[in-house]
Amino acid sequence: MQEINTTGNGIQLYRNSKKTKKLLFTSLGVCLILLLVIIYSAGIFDNELKIKPLVFSGAAFLIMFILLLKSVLSLKDKSPLIELNKHNFYGKTTPMSKSFGIVNWEDVADIQSEKNGGDTLVVVTINNPEKYKGRLSKMLWNMALNKETNQLTLMYSASEIDVDSNELFNLFHKSWKEIALVSR
Repeated sequence: MQEINTTGNGIQLYRNSKKTKKLLFTSLGVCLILLLVIIYSAGIFDNELKIKPLVFSGAAFLIMFILLLKSVLSLKDKSPLIELNKHNFYGKTTPMSKSFGIVNWEDVADIQSEKNGGDTLVVVTINNPEKYKGRLSKMLWNMALNKETNQLTLMYSASEIDVDSNELFNLFHKSWKEIALVSR
């Protein structure tokens, strides 16, 4: 069942529970593997303490476990994960896009599709960063801002919604082009 709601106000993309469950089980599997590495590094099996793997796997486990808990808690949210309308768009599929909030189409400079790890992301380049200053933490702002071009870069993922990355890219690109035609 496709979770796309097209209204007079725009396109709303909702969580695909099957994809989300698969992602959560994968994250749980990674947490279990890291937990085994922690137990092994602590010397439970061979009575030999391995500090570096213990510290690394402990930190990675803690981060993964917190992200897993946040994902489980976010399952209660029934609002759209991505919404595109004729004036602006927003998404909650990556931590940065969730923190950033609403973006006006008039500020979009480019939209690309980019392979990143195991996911293909829709990468939106935004002009006029001063307009959006203060929305992100300093760390996320520095990650999003390209100082050479003075543009912001936001990424949106199809990993939890009921469309694939190509269709998500096409929806973003089509909406952006329609807005560009109307504003001419």
